[in-house]
Amino acid sequence: MRILLTGAAGFIGTAIGTRLRDAGHEVVGVDLMLASAHGETSPPAGVHHLDVRDAGAPAWSDLLRGIDAVCHQAAVVGAGVRVADLPDYASHNDVGTAALLAAMHEAGVDRLVLASSMVVYGEGRYTCTEHGDQQPPPREVAALESGDFENHCARCGRALEWALVPEDARLDPRSSYAASKLAQEHYTSSWVRQAGAGAVALRYHNVYGPGMPRDTPYSGVAAMFRSSLERGERPQVYEDGAQARDFVHVDDVARANVVALEQVVAEPAPRFAAYNVCSGQPVSILDVARRVAAGAGRDLEPEVTGGFRPGDVRHVVASPELAARELGFTAAVDPDTGLADFATAPLRA
Repeated sequence: MRILLTGAAGFIGTAIGTRLRDAGHEVVGVDLMLASAHGETSPPAGVHHLDVRDAGAPAWSDLLRGIDAVCHQAAVVGAGVRVADLPDYASHNDVGTAALLAAMHEAGVDRLVLASSMVVYGEGRYTCTEHGDQQPPPREVAALESGDFENHCARCGRALEWALVPEDARLDPRSSYAASKLAQEHYTSSWVRQAGAGAVALRYHNVYGPGMPRDTPYSGVAAMFRSSLERGERPQVYEDGAQARDFVHVDDVARANVVALEQVVAEPAPRFAAYNVCSGQPVSILDVARRVAAGAGRDLEPEVTGGFRPGDVRHVVASPELAARELGFTAAVDPDTGLADFATAPLRA
């Protein structure tokens, strides 16, 4: 296959490109190289420095010629905690995706794998021991300020327990970044219907691993914990640290992309599908900090601050079943091993 890979110079894009080449596929890399993610560096050799929002330009037409599928990883990421961030998310993520899809159609490229995110779910799935499944509204700031971080049953007031989130769960983004990722999925599914195309959206959970950037808005929480430890400081953990998440290694994410690309190119019928890409082994944020500290050989207990960000959700943990059944993808790196190894893995400066 000949794959056009956007976001090719990023942490995840680099891993995907390597695995695609190892599998015998040809990769054409594109990356805008935003300074907020990459600093003031030049594109790596072989990566075209282009803006996905200009995908209708002649330079893109040349690159799309002879392409079998696009692997779209380019995006502005992060929590999007400021209202001022909204235009950047809408421009880079949504306008960029729409421009790329239009250019693909013009060039006759009708297969896509899209990097999506678990943030499209908003809060995860919850149950009450007495009243069953619940769909909690956004948590009240007053409750968070008082130290009450859990979601509660609307009928009895009990703290809700989390459950695994399947792909057909309600989509309810709670931040500007999350809204942009869901918009990307909507544009893609519309393109599939209008163009008779095929696409897979991979909903990444918390990705970590070698090559993550240091101390930027693109750094994951595991990288931030590691940076604190390297400074001799205790990692700072929001809320009470009990937030449940799924941490998936970048090698597994890269493998999921290769599997999805091979499947979507081979699939003769137009379709849109979304899959969770996760380890299937939930872990609390406090335990993540502890595992990174242990891997680094640092005897520093994380500091649970009680602080919070209004756009954050309490728990979101994915079900890996559909990806295993339909893609044949199951994560190989467990968080115990992966997070300990990550503590000393090379990061991007």
